[in-house]
Amino acid sequence: MTKVSPFSAGLNCKCPECGEGDVFQGYLKMHEECSACGADFTVADSGDGPAFFVMWIAMIVIVPIGMLFHLWVNPPIWVHLLIFPPVITLFCLWLLRPAKSLLFASQWANKAEEARFERHADQQD
Repeated sequence: MTKVSPFSAGLNCKCPECGEGDVFQGYLKMHEECSACGADFTVADSGDGPAFFVMWIAMIVIVPIGMLFHLWVNPPIWVHLLIFPPVITLFCLWLLRPAKSLLFASQWANKAEEARFERHADQQD
């Protein structure tokens, strides 16, 4: 079997092991295993990372657009309140699925797991 690129598997929301099965069973709810190869998806969890990165990207992209819009058009504040909340919401919703899948695929490719602290026999309380 050829190695699947975590970047392409993540952006396509496909299994990072085989590149065939879907990662999601709903909008953001993940399958517990791949429908194509049976890979266990419970071994990795992207946590809050995708939401943080999507909000950060939205800020980097949309805030300058809002500032330029204000400088060029100089609309009243209610126009900003009418336009930008839906734009920000749709932008974030559009990016959230592939971001979650991409971070999951990256964890999978790097065999990342939760940190564990082990107590050595030579350590004292």
